[in-house]
Amino acid sequence: MESFLNSFLQPIVDFANQYIIEIGPSVGGERIAIMVILLLGTGLYLTIRTGFVQFTRLGHGFAVTTGKYDDPEDPGDVSHFQALTTALSATVGIGNIAGVAMAIHWGGPGALFWMWVTALLGMATKYSEVTLAQKFRTTDEVGTVAGGPMYYIERGLGEKWKPMAVFFAVMLGFTAFFTGNAVQANTVADQMSSTFGIPTVVMGGITASIVAAVILGGIGRIGRVTAVLAPLMAAIYVFGALLIIAINLGSVPSAFAHIFAEAFNPSAGVAGVGAGVFVVTLMWGVRRGLFSNEAGQGSAPIAHAAAKTDEPVSEGVVALLEPFIDTIVICSLTGLVIIITGAHEQRFPTQITLGGGDVSYTAQMEDGRYGGVTAPDQIEIADGRHVASGVGVPVLSWHEAGLEVVYTDPSQTEVFTGTVYPRRGEAVASDGTSYSSLYADAVENGAPVTAAAFRQGLAPIGDWGHFIVVIGVLLFGISTAISWSYYGDRCAHYLLGQKAVLPYKLLFVGAHFMGAAVPLAIVWALGDVALAIVIWPNLIALLLLAPVVVQETKSYFERKPYDSVAARVAARGGD
Repeated sequence: MESFLNSFLQPIVDFANQYIIEIGPSVGGERIAIMVILLLGTGLYLTIRTGFVQFTRLGHGFAVTTGKYDDPEDPGDVSHFQALTTALSATVGIGNIAGVAMAIHWGGPGALFWMWVTALLGMATKYSEVTLAQKFRTTDEVGTVAGGPMYYIERGLGEKWKPMAVFFAVMLGFTAFFTGNAVQANTVADQMSSTFGIPTVVMGGITASIVAAVILGGIGRIGRVTAVLAPLMAAIYVFGALLIIAINLGSVPSAFAHIFAEAFNPSAGVAGVGAGVFVVTLMWGVRRGLFSNEAGQGSAPIAHAAAKTDEPVSEGVVALLEPFIDTIVICSLTGLVIIITGAHEQRFPTQITLGGGDVSYTAQMEDGRYGGVTAPDQIEIADGRHVASGVGVPVLSWHEAGLEVVYTDPSQTEVFTGTVYPRRGEAVASDGTSYSSLYADAVENGAPVTAAAFRQGLAPIGDWGHFIVVIGVLLFGISTAISWSYYGDRCAHYLLGQKAVLPYKLLFVGAHFMGAAVPLAIVWALGDVALAIVIWPNLIALLLLAPVVVQETKSYFERKPYDSVAARVAARGGD
C-alpha cells in the first residue's frame, strides 16, 4: 500500500511544489515563496495596527486564561481555558517534536530563529483572527456556536465575499485531513513501529478508534478531553527537555549563539536542496513555524469562537498565548535539545526502504552542497559503496543525505554488492538475490531525531529519555487529530449544514487510519500544500478587517483595563 500511495501522490506533490508552494521572487538563486512574504507581512502589519498587542497585553491573556474573569452566564460552549487547550491540542503536537527536527535538518539550526520570528508576528495574527471569530460568530440550528474565518469573511466583509468564505471552508476541511490528521497518524504509527515493532496498520486502527470515540461526542467532549491531555502531555515533554538542558547547562549559551549565527549566515546543512543557503533557512523556519503554531491559517479561531464570553477581545488575548507557548517555549526546548546533543548531524542504524517516501537520489554540487536529482535507472554498488561518485553523480540517499556504506542485514555485517533500481524500488545483488530494503548508518529526520536527542541527553541518568518522545508523539498525535476534527466538521457544517457533520467525521476517521500507511515525506508535503492554499483567503480577510480589530481592541481596553494590577485591585474595592 505504501508504494502504491507513494507513486500515486508524488506527482501531485511535485506539481503543487512547483506551481503553488514555490511561487515567488528569486533571491540568490533560491525562491522566497509568496506565502512566506504574505504571512510575515500580515503579522508585521497587524502587530503595528494593534499597538504591539503580543507584548503589551500578554499578561492580561494569562489572567483571562486562569478563569479570573469567567462568567458562567456568558454565551458560548466552553470556557476560556477549554478553548485554549482545544486549540493548543491542535497546535502543540507533532510540529513541536517532528517539525522542529525537520526545520533543523533542512534549514540548519538557524531555522529555529525564523520559527521564533514567525511566532512573535503570529501572536498578533492569531489575536486578530480570534477576535474577529468571536465578533462574527453565530449559533447553528442545534444550538452549537459556529465561528471562524468563513463567518468573518462572509459577515464581516459582506455577502459579495461569500465565494471566498466557501473556498476557505472547502480548503480548511481538506487541510484537516492531512495537516491535522494524516501527519499525526503517520508519525504515531512510525514511532510505535520503530520503538515497539507494532505494525503501522494496527497502530492506525488503534488511534483511529480513540479519535472516533472522542469526536463523535462533539465539542463538549473534545473540550473536556483536551483540557486533560494538553497540560499532561506538555508537562511530561517540557520536564524532559528542561532536565536535559539543566544537565547540559554549560552548552546552552553556545547553542543560542549557533542559532543566531546560522540564522543570517548559514553554513552547509545536513540535507541537500540548498541547505545552508539563507533563503532556504528562512523558508523552512517559517513553514515549520506555521505548521506548529497555525497562526494565520484560520484553524484556531474555530475553536476559540466557542468560548463563553461576550467580549471578543477577551478571547483574542487568550489566543495570542498559543504561538508563545507552542513555538517560543516548547519548540525552543526541542531545538535546544537537538542542537546541544548534535543528534541532527549523527548517523544511526537505519532500514532503507527503497520503495518508501524517504529514500532519495541526490548529487553533490560544485559548492559541496547536495541537491535533488531525477532518479537514475540504476545505481551500481560494490562492497557497500557507490561505484561512481563526485560532482553531479547521483547518490543513493536517505532524507537527502548520501549513504556511505549499505548492507543487506540489520546488524550491518554483510555489505551489499549489486545494482539498485530506484524506479522499481528494488536492489538486486550480484548473486541474483532481490531486496526491497537495505541497511545503513544514516542521518534521521522528524520525530526519530528528537527521540535520539532525548535518549542521549538523559543518558547520564538512564536509558529512557526516548520514551518521553514516544509518549509525547502518542498523546500529541491523538489530541491534535481530535481538535482538527472539530475544525473540519465546522467547515462541513458551514458548507452543507448539520447533515454533513457526521459523514465528515466518519471520513476523518477513515483518513486517520489511511494516514498511517502514507510515506512520511508525502504526507508532510501534502500538508504544506494545503497550508499554502488555505492561508490566502484568511490573511486577505485579516488585512481588510484590521480596522475592526483595532476598534474592538480600543473599546475593550478603554472599558476594562484589566492588565493593570492597580485597576484590578480598585475594581475589587481593595487598597
